[in-house]
Amino acid sequence: MKLRRLPEDFRVTELTGVRPAGGSFALYQLTKTSLGTPEAIAAVCERWNIQRRRVSYGGLKDRHAVTVQHLTIHNGPRQSLQQKSLQLQYLGQVSAAFTSADIEANRFQLVLRDMTSPELQQALAGCETVRQSGLPNYFDDQRFGSLGSSGDWIARAWCLGDWERALWLALADDHPDDPGSERRQKQILRDLWGQWPACQQALDRSHRRSIITYLSDKVKAGRTADFRGALARISIDLRGLYLSAWQSALWNRLLSRFLQASLPAERLVAYDLLSGPALFPAVPLSAEEVHAATLPLPLPSARIDRPEGLIGDLLDTVLQEEQIELRQIRVKYPRDSFFSKGSRSSLIFPQQLEAAAAADELYPGRQCLTLSFTLPRGSYATILVKRLTGL
Repeated sequence: MKLRRLPEDFRVTELTGVRPAGGSFALYQLTKTSLGTPEAIAAVCERWNIQRRRVSYGGLKDRHAVTVQHLTIHNGPRQSLQQKSLQLQYLGQVSAAFTSADIEANRFQLVLRDMTSPELQQALAGCETVRQSGLPNYFDDQRFGSLGSSGDWIARAWCLGDWERALWLALADDHPDDPGSERRQKQILRDLWGQWPACQQALDRSHRRSIITYLSDKVKAGRTADFRGALARISIDLRGLYLSAWQSALWNRLLSRFLQASLPAERLVAYDLLSGPALFPAVPLSAEEVHAATLPLPLPSARIDRPEGLIGDLLDTVLQEEQIELRQIRVKYPRDSFFSKGSRSSLIFPQQLEAAAAADELYPGRQCLTLSFTLPRGSYATILVKRLTGL
């Protein structure tokens, strides 16, 4: 099975109830192809000479896809913009910046290609199971892009006050998807870690080098290397990703244990995510079983009280495996970063789930399956794909 063979094979449309009604914020609809949201925003800011802080949007949309989302620009141009790989359509004026709270849902259309007949039948049967039993609301692997080959979470070391380890993981830990230039820079860091002046000289000019320069200057001045200060010099956006990645991994493990405790073992099947083994309903569940497996689960952090009963016990187990306590999952420094507070539903039911099979024009003799469905804000379409294909 192949997904994203073409950008048009993965389409996402953001759904919102926000409508122009006057105000100082210009509202736009952004359509982009094979382009990340940050890159698209940067291109718009450069074209219109606008400061990034005036732009607000609800969330990141997939790069390898055709996506439609909304954004606002404070006192932005009341006009549209067309560039290579992106189109910005002016919709009117609104009174507040667009945020994630304004997203009602996301509508997806995916094309799974190069499927054998058994794979197609498995996916169609899986659709019936999902319609009846729902889909575990796991965070998918896109959430964990900051996890390197060491398997250690940057945010864990950060929360434990192991500043040097957190910095090493953020800057030097290799990643299987690193391009060649990135691998070379990280190898320099690993080879010269602790030799800050030499490391500074060997690195190419970059944000990474500026952080090492900060350490080098401390050492040259006869002071100890300030790893805490160096970590704080990583961009706030990246530091936020480190926190959300680890918190999401802990939540995934809590969800898997909750399903294990709520449903018979023979009703479950395990798939591997970067966060660890993840359990899914293997067969259609009864209404009673669906009810037992449906619950809002808290995002782990020191910002919540320990839950009572089963959820508290399961969370204790997850944190014991991570060798950390709930009270330690907090950011002491810098204070501009923090963990999310809230809960997330254990199961979701994709709305308007439709599946249409056809001959695959790109792979003669194989079939393709077009899936159309709507998911709540923050849920991952690729989790549905994994459930249907067993990947």
